Amino acid sequence: MSSQVLEMDALKGVSLQEIVARVLEENRALTIWVSSEQEVVIEPRRKLKPLPVLEGYIPQGWKDAIYAE
Repeated sequence: MSSQVLEMDALKGVSLQEIVARVLEENRALTIWVSSEQEVVIEPRRKLKPLPVLEGYIPQGWKDAIYAE
């Protein structure tokens, strides 16, 4: 995923809704430099696929077997 970097002054007059819409539309992160020591990153989050459900079981006492000497 690519990224765009802007200074805070470049976003004056732009609404938060417009910023979020641009990040989603372009599907890339936006880094906003607030000062030389601070930055804010806004990026779209990808939805993860659910993990598969596996068949099987965990036997009784499995934890004791791992830590046994």
